[in-house]
Amino acid sequence: MKPTILIVEDEKEIAQLVRNMLETEGFICETLSNGADALRVITMLQPDLVILDLMLPGLDGLEVCSRIRQQSLAKDPYILMLTARAEELDRIIGLTTGADDYLTKPFSPRELIARVRALLRRSLRGEQSDHLLYRTGSFTVDVEHHIAQRHLSGQEAEMLDLTSLEFKLLQTFLSYPGRAWSRTQLIDNLWGNDFFGDDRVVDTQVARLRKKIEVNPTQPQFIKTIQGVGYKFEDGPC
Repeated sequence: MKPTILIVEDEKEIAQLVRNMLETEGFICETLSNGADALRVITMLQPDLVILDLMLPGLDGLEVCSRIRQQSLAKDPYILMLTARAEELDRIIGLTTGADDYLTKPFSPRELIARVRALLRRSLRGEQSDHLLYRTGSFTVDVEHHIAQRHLSGQEAEMLDLTSLEFKLLQTFLSYPGRAWSRTQLIDNLWGNDFFGDDRVVDTQVARLRKKIEVNPTQPQFIKTIQGVGYKFEDGPC
C-alpha cells in the first residue's frame, strides 16, 4: 500500500506545492491548515508521516507534535517539522517534543523528497523480523513476535508498549549489554545510510524509551549516559 502523508501547513501555496511534489512521487496526501484539525483527523487517517509546520495558528507545531506523541495510535507516525526559523534552540526544542526530523524553509524539492523517503524507510526497517530473542535480568525482547517485557525483581512481568523505533533501540541495547554506543553507531544501527538530520534525534528516542522502561527516568538504572561517548545499557544476566 502507498504511504499516507498528512501535511499540516497554513500557507496554502506551500501546502499545495508540497502536496503536488509528494503525489507526483506516488504518495497519498491530505492537507490541513491548523493543528486542532490535525489532532482530530489523525486518529481516523492513521498517516505514516506528518509534515508539520512550526508556526501554525492556534496550536503551534511544537504543541501539536507533543500531543500526537501522547496519543495511543495504531500507527506511530514519523514527524517532519517545517520552519522558517533556523535557530539552534528551535531545532533542539522540535526534536525533544518528538519530531523525527527538521527542515528549514526555503527547501529544495529534492531534499524534501529525500527526507520523506528516508523517514518512511525507517518504518520499513522497524517492521522487519530477525527471529531473535534477547534476555537480561530485567527485560525480554522477542523480535519475531515484536514483544518486549520488563520483569523487575518481586514483580510480575509487564508488557512494554513501545513504538517501532523504541523497540529497535531496546533490542539494540539488549544485544550487547554493557557496550558503550555512540550516537553515530546508534544512528547507523537504527536507520543506516537513510538518516538525514540532527544526531540529537537519538537523545529524543533514548529519553522516550527511558520513560517506558526506567523506574525513575530522571535517575536511569538501565540506560546510562556516557559523557563524551553516548549511551550504555546495564542489566544483570537473566
